[in-house]
Amino acid sequence: MRAPTIVLLGLCSALVVGIACGDPDEGDESSPDYAGEACVAPDECYDEVAPGDLRGDPICLDRVEGGYCTHSCQTDADCCAVEGECRSDFPQVCAPFESTGMMMCFLSCEAADIDGAAPEGFCQEEAHPAFGCRSTGGGSANRKVCVP
Repeated sequence: MRAPTIVLLGLCSALVVGIACGDPDEGDESSPDYAGEACVAPDECYDEVAPGDLRGDPICLDRVEGGYCTHSCQTDADCCAVEGECRSDFPQVCAPFESTGMMMCFLSCEAADIDGAAPEGFCQEEAHPAFGCRSTGGGSANRKVCVP
């Protein structure tokens, strides 16, 4: 009887390890939308949107840890402007980032967009656990956005 117990214990252990380890990429999206997804190069961003359909060029913002998919914009209306660009209703804003001078779409955590929620909690719960709410740092056109 001892051998079947050891075999059963071994199988249970393997099952627990398999469940705990799993596929590290499965369900580990960096954002609920294309904006905010982790990237290394712009061609990794908005991969399900036809080239040229976005209202601005795709950008992999490397000033954010792990990269941040976005695209250039002129106004908030340019963000989520084409079908398939946004997979959720997560609010987005067009803002400059730090000293780049470039206007880009970001996941918003501005008071008007988060319905009274705490900004940090909103970003962590709605965007990704590693995201926080911060200013874009783009001078007088600063906006509050969710970034890693």
